[in-house]
Amino acid sequence: MVARAARATDLTDLDGAVSDCFACPRLVAWREQVARTKRAAFRDQDYWGRPVPGFGPPDARIAILGLAPAAHGGNRTGRIFTGDRSGDVLFAALHRAGLANQPTSVAAGDGLALRDVRIFSAVRCAPPDNKPTPAERDTCAPWLHREVALIRPTLRVVVALGAFAWAAWWPVLHRVYAIRPPSPRPVFGHAAHWSGTAAPTLLGCYHVSQQNTFTGRLTPGMLDDVFARAKQLAGVD
Repeated sequence: MVARAARATDLTDLDGAVSDCFACPRLVAWREQVARTKRAAFRDQDYWGRPVPGFGPPDARIAILGLAPAAHGGNRTGRIFTGDRSGDVLFAALHRAGLANQPTSVAAGDGLALRDVRIFSAVRCAPPDNKPTPAERDTCAPWLHREVALIRPTLRVVVALGAFAWAAWWPVLHRVYAIRPPSPRPVFGHAAHWSGTAAPTLLGCYHVSQQNTFTGRLTPGMLDDVFARAKQLAGVD
């Protein structure tokens, strides 16, 4: 898989290779089981049931790094953060920030377009209980590293949604930017901020999960503040 990722010459090539990955047996079995059994509300739909590629323009100045696709969200629709409650919150915030042309993302082909933002996840398959293992994270890392390498010329800011994404970013510094990650690692927190001299600025944001948004741990105003800061740091009007 490392070689397949390295051979990708552009994002279209990379997205196709990601979608055809079978490297992690547990994740393959789970994503396909979910696609067969379906959720009752979506029983008439054809599930994607494959790894979910990134979404957004190749000249993005801001990247949003998530954990993994949702079983009945991206694993169903084929687009990251699409068709679930987390996506509802995220894309509404991106629309308010002027980074998306509409506030909803319900299905591939629904007309959604992002401006200056590319969204992808540390693990590309939906994991059981939303908990990929460290080995699965590491196996999937070459896709992340190559995606960042392809958008590196314009990338200025990375927003990590949650501690898992925050931790997944540090190896990128070594693999893509040839920079030694900081030691000790900066601690994740909402609005946490790390800046290097030759790498994108990293911002922390609580994940847009229902556990956070339904309880008020993450509010729309908090998301708006993070994206306003990201735009400022990235030089996006």
